[in-house]
Amino acid sequence: MMFPQSRHSASSQQLKFTTSDSCDRIKDEFQFLQAQYHSLKLECDKLASEKSEMQRHYIMYYEMSYGLNIEMHKQAEIVKRLNGICAQVLPYLSQEQLQAHQLSQLQGLALPMTPLPLGLSQPTLPVTTSSGLFSLSSLLASQAQLAKEEKASRDGVDSHREEDGDKSD
Repeated sequence: MMFPQSRHSASSQQLKFTTSDSCDRIKDEFQFLQAQYHSLKLECDKLASEKSEMQRHYIMYYEMSYGLNIEMHKQAEIVKRLNGICAQVLPYLSQEQLQAHQLSQLQGLALPMTPLPLGLSQPTLPVTTSSGLFSLSSLLASQAQLAKEEKASRDGVDSHREEDGDKSD
Protein backbone atom coordinates (compact mmCIF):
# COMPACT_ATOMS: atom_id res chain seq x y z
CA MET A 1 0.00 0.00 0.00
CA MET A 2 2.88 2.29 0.13
CA PHE A 3 3.04 2.42 -3.52
CA PRO A 4 -0.27 4.10 -3.99
CA GLN A 5 0.63 6.73 -1.40
CA SER A 6 3.93 7.54 -3.01
CA ARG A 7 2.19 7.72 -6.30
CA HIS A 8 -0.35 10.10 -4.80
CA SER A 9 2.36 12.30 -3.30
CA ALA A 10 4.25 12.33 -6.61
CA SER A 11 1.12 13.31 -8.52
CA SER A 12 0.31 16.03 -5.97
CA GLN A 13 3.86 17.42 -6.32
CA GLN A 14 3.51 17.30 -10.09
CA LEU A 15 0.12 19.05 -9.80
CA LYS A 16 1.60 21.73 -7.53
CA PHE A 17 4.49 22.21 -9.96
CA THR A 18 2.25 22.63 -12.95
CA THR A 19 -0.16 24.90 -11.06
CA SER A 20 2.73 27.07 -9.94
CA ASP A 21 4.19 27.11 -13.46
CA SER A 22 0.81 27.92 -14.92
CA CYS A 23 0.35 30.80 -12.50
CA ASP A 24 3.82 32.12 -13.37
CA ARG A 25 3.10 31.81 -17.09
CA ILE A 26 -0.25 33.57 -16.65
CA LYS A 27 1.44 36.29 -14.61
CA ASP A 28 4.16 36.75 -17.28
CA GLU A 29 1.58 36.82 -20.04
CA PHE A 30 -0.51 39.33 -18.08
CA GLN A 31 2.53 41.60 -17.62
CA PHE A 32 3.36 41.28 -21.33
CA LEU A 33 -0.21 42.18 -22.27
CA GLN A 34 -0.19 45.07 -19.80
CA ALA A 35 3.06 46.43 -21.31
CA GLN A 36 1.62 46.03 -24.81
CA TYR A 37 -1.57 47.81 -23.71
CA HIS A 38 0.49 50.63 -22.23
CA SER A 39 2.53 51.10 -25.44
CA LEU A 40 -0.65 50.97 -27.57
CA LYS A 41 -2.30 53.52 -25.29
CA LEU A 42 0.72 55.85 -25.67
CA GLU A 43 0.58 55.44 -29.45
CA CYS A 44 -3.17 56.09 -29.41
CA ASP A 45 -2.66 59.27 -27.35
CA LYS A 46 0.07 60.39 -29.75
CA LEU A 47 -2.21 59.78 -32.74
CA ALA A 48 -5.05 61.64 -31.02
CA SER A 49 -2.82 64.68 -30.45
CA GLU A 50 -1.62 64.51 -34.09
CA LYS A 51 -5.25 64.31 -35.19
CA SER A 52 -6.19 67.41 -33.20
CA GLU A 53 -3.13 69.22 -34.59
CA MET A 54 -4.12 68.23 -38.15
CA GLN A 55 -7.69 69.42 -37.53
CA ARG A 56 -6.34 72.73 -36.23
CA HIS A 57 -4.21 73.13 -39.37
CA TYR A 58 -7.16 72.16 -41.55
CA ILE A 59 -9.34 74.82 -39.94
CA MET A 60 -6.58 77.41 -40.28
CA TYR A 61 -6.07 76.60 -43.99
CA TYR A 62 -9.81 76.53 -44.58
CA GLU A 63 -10.18 79.99 -43.04
CA MET A 64 -7.28 81.29 -45.13
CA SER A 65 -8.77 79.77 -48.27
CA TYR A 66 -12.15 81.28 -47.50
CA GLY A 67 -10.56 84.69 -46.89
CA LEU A 68 -8.63 84.50 -50.15
CA ASN A 69 -11.78 83.49 -52.00
CA ILE A 70 -13.63 86.51 -50.58
CA GLU A 71 -10.70 88.77 -51.51
CA MET A 72 -10.64 87.34 -55.03
CA HIS A 73 -14.35 88.10 -55.45
CA LYS A 74 -13.77 91.65 -54.17
CA GLN A 75 -10.92 92.14 -56.64
CA ALA A 76 -13.07 90.74 -59.46
CA GLU A 77 -15.83 93.21 -58.56
CA ILE A 78 -13.30 96.07 -58.55
CA VAL A 79 -12.01 94.99 -61.96
CA LYS A 80 -15.56 94.79 -63.29
CA ARG A 81 -16.36 98.29 -62.03
CA LEU A 82 -13.11 99.73 -63.39
CA ASN A 83 -13.76 98.13 -66.77
CA GLY A 84 -17.17 99.79 -66.74
CA ILE A 85 -15.57 103.13 -65.94
CA CYS A 86 -13.00 102.62 -68.70
CA ALA A 87 -15.73 101.73 -71.18
CA GLN A 88 -17.60 104.93 -70.25
CA VAL A 89 -14.51 107.19 -70.45
CA LEU A 90 -12.77 105.83 -73.54
CA PRO A 91 -15.27 107.26 -76.07
CA TYR A 92 -14.60 110.78 -74.73
CA LEU A 93 -10.84 110.57 -75.18
CA SER A 94 -9.27 112.09 -78.27
CA GLN A 95 -7.37 109.85 -80.68
CA GLU A 96 -4.04 111.32 -79.48
CA GLN A 97 -4.86 110.58 -75.85
CA LEU A 98 -5.86 107.02 -76.74
CA GLN A 99 -2.55 106.49 -78.56
CA ALA A 100 -0.62 108.02 -75.64
CA HIS A 101 -2.51 105.79 -73.23
CA GLN A 102 -1.80 102.69 -75.29
CA LEU A 103 1.85 103.70 -75.60
CA SER A 104 2.15 104.21 -71.85
CA GLN A 105 0.67 100.76 -71.27
CA LEU A 106 3.11 99.22 -73.74
CA GLN A 107 6.05 100.99 -72.13
CA GLY A 108 5.03 99.52 -68.81
CA LEU A 109 5.16 96.05 -70.36
CA ALA A 110 8.21 96.29 -72.63
CA LEU A 111 11.78 97.55 -72.50
CA PRO A 112 12.39 101.15 -73.62
CA MET A 113 12.70 101.52 -77.42
CA THR A 114 15.50 104.09 -77.34
CA PRO A 115 18.61 103.75 -75.19
CA LEU A 116 18.78 106.07 -72.21
CA PRO A 117 21.71 108.51 -71.83
CA LEU A 118 24.65 107.24 -69.80
CA GLY A 119 24.10 107.40 -66.08
CA LEU A 120 20.31 107.23 -66.35
CA SER A 121 18.34 104.11 -65.76
CA GLN A 122 14.76 103.20 -66.50
CA PRO A 123 12.71 104.05 -63.40
CA THR A 124 11.02 100.99 -62.00
CA LEU A 125 8.12 101.02 -59.64
CA PRO A 126 6.79 97.95 -57.93
CA VAL A 127 3.29 97.46 -59.26
CA THR A 128 0.81 95.36 -57.39
CA THR A 129 -2.65 94.55 -58.62
CA SER A 130 -4.32 97.13 -56.42
CA SER A 131 -1.78 99.89 -57.10
CA GLY A 132 -1.89 99.13 -60.84
CA LEU A 133 -5.67 99.39 -60.83
CA PHE A 134 -5.52 102.54 -58.77
CA SER A 135 -2.99 104.15 -61.11
CA LEU A 136 -5.09 103.12 -64.10
CA SER A 137 -8.21 104.67 -62.62
CA SER A 138 -6.22 107.82 -61.70
CA LEU A 139 -4.84 108.00 -65.22
CA LEU A 140 -8.30 107.62 -66.72
CA ALA A 141 -9.72 110.25 -64.39
CA SER A 142 -6.97 112.73 -65.29
CA GLN A 143 -7.41 111.98 -69.00
CA ALA A 144 -11.14 112.50 -68.69
CA GLN A 145 -10.48 115.85 -67.02
CA LEU A 146 -8.04 116.80 -69.82
CA ALA A 147 -10.61 115.80 -72.43
CA LYS A 148 -13.22 118.02 -70.79
CA GLU A 149 -10.79 120.94 -70.63
CA GLU A 150 -9.76 120.40 -74.26
CA LYS A 151 -13.39 120.29 -75.35
CA ALA A 152 -14.14 123.42 -73.36
CA SER A 153 -11.17 125.23 -74.89
CA ARG A 154 -12.25 124.16 -78.39
CA ASP A 155 -15.74 125.41 -77.69
CA GLY A 156 -14.25 128.68 -76.43
CA VAL A 157 -12.08 129.07 -79.58
CA ASP A 158 -15.08 128.37 -81.79
CA SER A 159 -17.16 130.99 -79.99
CA HIS A 160 -14.29 133.54 -80.32
CA ARG A 161 -14.09 132.84 -84.07
CA GLU A 162 -17.82 133.41 -84.43
CA GLU A 163 -17.52 136.69 -82.53
CA ASP A 164 -14.55 137.73 -84.72
CA GLY A 165 -16.58 136.81 -87.82
CA ASP A 166 -19.49 138.99 -86.59
CA LYS A 167 -17.15 141.99 -86.09
CA SER A 168 -15.73 141.78 -89.62
CA ASP A 169 -19.17 141.96 -91.21
